[in-house]
Amino acid sequence: MMEAMSSSPIAPTDPDLLIDFRDISFVRDGRTLLGDITWQVELDERWVVIGPNGAGKTTLFRLAAAEAFPTSGVAFLMGEQVGKTDMRDLRTMIGMTSSAIGGRIPENEKVADLVISAGYAILGRWREAYEDMDFEHAIDTLEQVGALHLRDRTWGTLSEGEKKRVLIARALMTNPELLLLDEPGAGLDLGGREDLVGYLGELAMDPDAPATVMITHHVEEIPRGFTHAMLLDEGGIVAQGLIDDVLTSENLTTTFHQQITLDRIDGRYFARRARTGGAHRAPRS
Repeated sequence: MMEAMSSSPIAPTDPDLLIDFRDISFVRDGRTLLGDITWQVELDERWVVIGPNGAGKTTLFRLAAAEAFPTSGVAFLMGEQVGKTDMRDLRTMIGMTSSAIGGRIPENEKVADLVISAGYAILGRWREAYEDMDFEHAIDTLEQVGALHLRDRTWGTLSEGEKKRVLIARALMTNPELLLLDEPGAGLDLGGREDLVGYLGELAMDPDAPATVMITHHVEEIPRGFTHAMLLDEGGIVAQGLIDDVLTSENLTTTFHQQITLDRIDGRYFARRARTGGAHRAPRS
């Protein structure tokens, strides 16, 4: 993949851009999973990325997390050109949560150890040395996400909602510049989802919080305070920009290939299939 990228560093255009993807693509086994993606995320923005299964959301997440190289195009993360810098350095500036991370955590891992060990990018304590300020920061971070009471619990005893909060605490432990959330509401019941959406809304409206990108299938999971949205389908962008401009019934109909009606109530979004007209495959412009 590396040979498809530019042979010499290219200067970023704006130091405030944490993500700057320019006509990138990602191809695996001859299949284009993402194509012609141009996308920029600034310091104070909160993005939601929505699309059906197979739209390319997970691939985009991996590229934004410095876990994969684009096949073509130019990609910058934190002002550094991907492929021309040490990806390990980039990852220290990115906090992320995903089901893949949760699936690797041992059942007997203590919550406090899981959070503090994020500073070494490992899962759980081993032989690392931590200072008092590290322990204090871990406590503060757990308290910030409403999970301080879980610090002495083990991972296997937590509910799905509790696990989501602990993973967010771990992601915030390193004071990242960019926070990536991969389907944080997946597997939660209604109460757990609403608790999590409420907390993420508080985080989104905190001016000191990192820039955030959240991937989801469901508009109902979008917290208040999110500023931008991207709709993905079949590896391409249907629409992107300010959230109120992007999240429309028309755009969702195109993205999900059936007639969708979108409502906004008290700052939250709710989607349903329209009562009139059958499912159809709307063309993407």
